[in-house]
Amino acid sequence: MDKRPERRTASHPCGARRTRLAVVPLLTVLVITSCTGGVNGTPGSSGTRDPLFPKLGSDGYDVQHYSLELDYDPASGHLKGGATIVARATKNLSAFALDFAGMDVEGATVDDEPAAVNRAGDELTLRPHRDLARGETFTAYVRYSGSPKTITDLDGSEEGWLKSPNGSVLALGEPTGSMAWFPSNNHPSDKATYDIKVTVPNGQQVVSNGELVSKLSKGGRSTFSWRVKEPMATYLATVAIGPYEIDDKGTTKSGIPIYNAVDPGVKKQTAGVVARLPEIIAWEELNFGPYPFSSTGVVVAPEKASGYALETQNRPVIPLDHFDLSTLVHELAHQWFGDSVTPAVWRDMWLNEGFAQYSEWLWAEDHGGLSAQQQFEEEYAKGDGDEIWAFPPAEPPTAAEVSARPVYVRGAMVVHKIREAVGDEKFYTLVQDWVRTHRHANASTEDFTRFVDEKAGHKLSAVWDTWLYGDGKPDSP
Repeated sequence: MDKRPERRTASHPCGARRTRLAVVPLLTVLVITSCTGGVNGTPGSSGTRDPLFPKLGSDGYDVQHYSLELDYDPASGHLKGGATIVARATKNLSAFALDFAGMDVEGATVDDEPAAVNRAGDELTLRPHRDLARGETFTAYVRYSGSPKTITDLDGSEEGWLKSPNGSVLALGEPTGSMAWFPSNNHPSDKATYDIKVTVPNGQQVVSNGELVSKLSKGGRSTFSWRVKEPMATYLATVAIGPYEIDDKGTTKSGIPIYNAVDPGVKKQTAGVVARLPEIIAWEELNFGPYPFSSTGVVVAPEKASGYALETQNRPVIPLDHFDLSTLVHELAHQWFGDSVTPAVWRDMWLNEGFAQYSEWLWAEDHGGLSAQQQFEEEYAKGDGDEIWAFPPAEPPTAAEVSARPVYVRGAMVVHKIREAVGDEKFYTLVQDWVRTHRHANASTEDFTRFVDEKAGHKLSAVWDTWLYGDGKPDSP
């Protein structure tokens, strides 16, 4: 855990008063009443005005790096945390907001000076000792503890801090759950690098994103330090805690290190599919271009550890009851579509899921199954009342539908219509150019349609108007 002093007791040179904040029991902070250094800032807004999740994220700053230090006791379910956030102000700021659900905030600083803290629902607002100037890089630190919560989404799925029947834990974050275990600018548009350090009792493994930098054991507890060098959206961050069996000896054909973690209770049922991971990565590199991250792998979790698989960066999390070859193909394809090229807003989710779903169709086509055209025709044959025609894939009407079937299946149908319109050679070139151009960045649906039109040499208006934005079932396939 962080060893810095809990509180600076000397008076601030510009003048300060001590006050006790009612929102955080027994938290004494310094509220600076002057010394803004000539900067007149305003508070950053709460929320990014995302069309589906308007309260998520915040404007006024851009996070560069998160450094998380967590100490977890599985017996009590208690978590102690310290989050250091390095960010750049994008406007003059007198205060800024972080997304943080549950747990108690015990203290906060900005640039090593105590900061005033306010909690309002899932918003944590920090007021620095001085206003921050536009373009300035600053460091915020939040110390917290408690029992992380499980968040139930509008579609009924659960995320956040998930405990399995066998006592293991998964921290999963799509679309909102990361705020259950660390404070952040919790919107996909603000990607950052990470250091994630977790201490647990000996005998437990901790698996996260990126690379394992070190594992140190002392006094019956082990500390695992993970580092993510490529930018990552908050919803893709994960921590898996449990008695996982680790296999970190392999590499892909292109030399990418593989780090697999498999729950011992599911190893026999899943070993055959896990062994095909290098083959899948090689096939996806052939189709989508070079693998975009420094390592790969999979976390195979116990049955019912979560109600879904998730494309957590570097190594997807898949529980036993969702684990099969097609799902592994799908989640690994997300490393290109969603993880490297990340949606600008949540309404752009079809760019993630449409391509990942289509990767399943392409895999089947290349491995003795139905062709992508046959799979397209099977979907089109479904009646007008089928759920895939409920809304256009680029326009999920509410947050509850962000992961609904039109986003996946009709999203894949859009991808197939692009392939049909431009031909195979240009299609695969276009796809590889897309992920290379927007590597480790964010992109919107408008960015994509404009990109495709430019590469095709003409506007694909029929595809966009009918399949991407059109209401109901198209009149013809």
